[in-house]
Amino acid sequence: MKVTSGRVQRPAKSRENKIQTRILKQDLTGNFENKENELSDGLNKKRLQILLKGYGEYPTKYRMFIWRSLLQLPENHTAFSNLLDKGIHVAFLNLEKTYPIKSRKLLRVLQRTLSALAHWSTIFSDTPYLPLLAFPFVKLFQNNQLICFEVVATLIINWCQHWFEYFPNPPINVLSMIENVLAFHDKELLQHFIDHDITSQLYAWPLLETVFSEVLTREEWLKLFDNIFSNHPSFLLMTVVAYNICSRAPLLNCDLKDDFETVEDMQAEVDQQRVEDEAWYEKQEQLRKAEETRREMLLQEEEKMIQQRERLAAVKRELKVKEMHLQEAARRRLLQLQQEQREMELRRLDDEIERKIHMRDREIAATAKDLEMRHLELESQKRLYEKNLTRNQEAVAKEMREDADACRRKADLEEHMFHRLIGMDQTQNQKTQKLIEENLAKAEQACLNTDWHIQALHKQRCHDLHRNECYQEMAKLLRKNRRKEIEILNAMREREAEKVPRCYTERVASSCLPRNSELNGISAVESSTQSSLNQRKAYWDSMEPDLMARVRNLRQRLATQARNRCQTPHLLAT
Repeated sequence: MKVTSGRVQRPAKSRENKIQTRILKQDLTGNFENKENELSDGLNKKRLQILLKGYGEYPTKYRMFIWRSLLQLPENHTAFSNLLDKGIHVAFLNLEKTYPIKSRKLLRVLQRTLSALAHWSTIFSDTPYLPLLAFPFVKLFQNNQLICFEVVATLIINWCQHWFEYFPNPPINVLSMIENVLAFHDKELLQHFIDHDITSQLYAWPLLETVFSEVLTREEWLKLFDNIFSNHPSFLLMTVVAYNICSRAPLLNCDLKDDFETVEDMQAEVDQQRVEDEAWYEKQEQLRKAEETRREMLLQEEEKMIQQRERLAAVKRELKVKEMHLQEAARRRLLQLQQEQREMELRRLDDEIERKIHMRDREIAATAKDLEMRHLELESQKRLYEKNLTRNQEAVAKEMREDADACRRKADLEEHMFHRLIGMDQTQNQKTQKLIEENLAKAEQACLNTDWHIQALHKQRCHDLHRNECYQEMAKLLRKNRRKEIEILNAMREREAEKVPRCYTERVASSCLPRNSELNGISAVESSTQSSLNQRKAYWDSMEPDLMARVRNLRQRLATQARNRCQTPHLLAT
């Protein structure tokens, strides 16, 4: 018979008693290996196996926690409560007669657990070895019946899954597997069993029925199930074979069937007696050592008490002497401290007075320096403003002279041109002369107005420190003057354009050529005059920001020089 891995099947049970339970799975495929190793509560199966291999058992404090994680118990309180609500099963009403137990509490827990298993699956009500299998777990988990039930159910489903294939007979398939393993590892012992008609139902099945609880001590049984729950279900069968091999010496000396049964019982009794004797001797040794330790501790405590009393007396004497010295030293320190405090207070007052005097001197010096710096800055600003004002006045006067000269030259040219036209038409020349005189009068008036505005601006700049506004005002006046001049020239051009064609029609053909040459000269002069005015306008527009930038740079240099002159005496003084 083979032990298969993977999903295992539950025993057949009635439909009305279907309850979901978690069973162990062993999927040997690579896709699920990591998932099987990862247990609940952050544990890892491989790491637990390494720990078990190193120490031989799990820590007693964490054994139940590790078992619950390895078995992956669902802890289904609702399902277990439903099973308990069905009461004691009929098959276990007289359990105390078949299996008498001294502890009534333990008997009740065993009765409830067996009844829950029978209600869960009816086959368990007819299983004669179920109390023997469940009893060690009931004794271990008697304070937690849910965990007890789930551990027993999980053990049956995963480790005892093939025990019911020949029910109600013993599992011949499982026993045959044990016999095959024994034949592989110890042929001599198996042949001895065969020669004396000893089957696996005698040397293997009783161990499986009681799950080794009758042949091992409590500690040995717990270590065994640490390994069983951490390994493949076939490990339980290997344990049966290993136990028989370990007991091969007394078994080989048996010749009768009754002797084999006696050897099994004697081996269990010998083991139990050996454990009890070892425990008794160990307990007596511990009591003797504890008594010796207690006596030694009492002697040490008495010696310590005597020494402590002597030390206390010496300490009291030393403390009295020290107290007197300390009081005297404290009185002296108090007097010295008071004197030092007075001296420190006097020094502090002197320092405070010196500090205030020094601060006052520094404030006076700083105020004097600030006043001097302000004076120097005002002087530099005044000189700078005077220089800028002088330069601006000269530039404006020069520009106005140039504009006046240009106007005069233009007026002279126009007067000359008109005088030449007078000879052609006296009447028209008189009107033209009158218009020219009016225009000249307007131009002279504009020049006078411009001179007057320049003088007004000159007076205004003497009292105004903001040079930018003066520049803008002068620029406005210049533009206005230029616009007026352009208007005058345009008016003159219009008048001339109206009069010249009339002169051309009235004059003879012979005089046409000179007049045309004169008109061409007039137009050339007008165009040259207009271009010169445009050039001057563009020149002054471009020079205006440059002049302002130069003024700013000069002012900054003067302020820097004044600042440096103020700092030099200070550096020499330090």
